[in-house]
Amino acid sequence: QVHLVESGGGLVQPGGSLRLSCAASGSSVSTMGWYRQAPGKQRELVGTITIGGSTNYADSVKGRFTISRSNAKNTVYLQMNSLSPEDTAVYYCTFAGSIWGQGTQVTVSS
Repeated sequence: QVHLVESGGGLVQPGGSLRLSCAASGSSVSTMGWYRQAPGKQRELVGTITIGGSTNYADSVKGRFTISRSNAKNTVYLQMNSLSPEDTAVYYCTFAGSIWGQGTQVTVSS
């Protein structure tokens, strides 16, 4: 069973940047992704990345967020730039679309 451990969340000012990491245990590799859930809202897709590195992003983050991965480390990253208060949410990592991390809080506030 793959286990996901996320890190890198925190408080950042509007316009700032954060990088989230998600490490998957074991040697299995698969498409990985990021979702987020803001208070009072449904969980929404941020983006995904295949084993080969092809990415897909939600329109709301295109041009600001970048997903990358290291297959050697079985780790996926989410680089978030130009953050706004609307990006405040708990960010979740996924593996193969069915395994979820515990979530990491990102708060964008001055």
